[in-house]
Amino acid sequence: MENRSTIPATMHAMVLTGHGDIDKLVYRSDVATPRPGPGAVLVQVTATAKNNTDRKAREGLYPTKDKGEVTSFAMGGEPTLTFPRIQGADVAGRVVAVGEGVDASRIGERGLLDFNLYADERRDINLTPDYYGHGADGGYAEYIAVPSDQFHHVPNPELADAELAAMGMCSYQTGYHMMTSARVAAGERVLVSGASGGVGAALIQMCRIVGAIPYAVSQPDKAEALLTLGAEAVIDRGDLSTFVERVLKATGGAPIDAVMDLVGGEMTDLFIDTMIGDMKARTTYPRLSIAGASGGNLSEIMWTRIYLYQVQIFGVSHGTREEAEQLVKWIRTGELKPVLHAAFKLSELHEAERYFVNRGSNYLGKIVVVPDAQWAEHGAPFALEEKA
Repeated sequence: MENRSTIPATMHAMVLTGHGDIDKLVYRSDVATPRPGPGAVLVQVTATAKNNTDRKAREGLYPTKDKGEVTSFAMGGEPTLTFPRIQGADVAGRVVAVGEGVDASRIGERGLLDFNLYADERRDINLTPDYYGHGADGGYAEYIAVPSDQFHHVPNPELADAELAAMGMCSYQTGYHMMTSARVAAGERVLVSGASGGVGAALIQMCRIVGAIPYAVSQPDKAEALLTLGAEAVIDRGDLSTFVERVLKATGGAPIDAVMDLVGGEMTDLFIDTMIGDMKARTTYPRLSIAGASGGNLSEIMWTRIYLYQVQIFGVSHGTREEAEQLVKWIRTGELKPVLHAAFKLSELHEAERYFVNRGSNYLGKIVVVPDAQWAEHGAPFALEEKA
């Protein structure tokens, strides 16, 4: 059911025209507004969170075998990132039209998108991860059409739309899948790298929800905010020769039970060291979930240490339908809180990209992008002070 009199035939969107720098992102006003097919809803976008995966996909930085390869990932065999493409995975907005088979009562609902492009109806596994903004058009636009069962109603009036987008699935579901893969349990000590970013901040909160104890790796000037968020202690990367010692000092000498690694590179081997120093003090296998390589795509690790100390390693990309639904429950009950850094206009996405790459020491949480037509209501209250 649609009311075409209120839905324009064309819309503003930021269109990715090819692999490359930000000049490949072109702001257009003549993009055809999508229409909801059977089982789908049309969402008027009010805010979309920015993720590092947008930049990596744009630049083609997903090598999977040849370390010199520059490509976009293709888990299903064929590349799904084709051009032109509208990026943006973590979408908040309101249903303005429904497709065949969807109850018209959904029109007007405010909600959050489960960003995955699922290959089947399985709820417990997601083997070929792809997502809106990569294999299909995403939220850097005024409208997006998505499956109705993946646009989750979140009415919470105390949450602004920009704050809701900041809790999008790309960060929170990835973090939660890191935890479920490693079977993080109550009372366990969890080391969280990259703790000031979107996934890291989500991990700290979710550890506390399940009763685990998060130790954050971040810069000292982020310590107060991360402690307020729920970190037990904040460890500066600092001098790598003393990193393991400083982590164990923070835990009172007890080994880390599980590491949530968003960094890779030279840090991964040190993260493993925090888990295997005193195996007699352990009650579970050491576990490492890795879902990023911001510190480098290659790590030197002695495999003898992995199998002799029985270190379990989990590569994590996207989560499952079950995990998405659990996250929405935590958002609805207020157990998960938004960590929103700033909002930018959609037309200023180039500026947002530059800010994201060169973000300073005061950066914590997520950046969201708001369509210009929605800016006064949904973006301006969260603009950077120097942009307000």
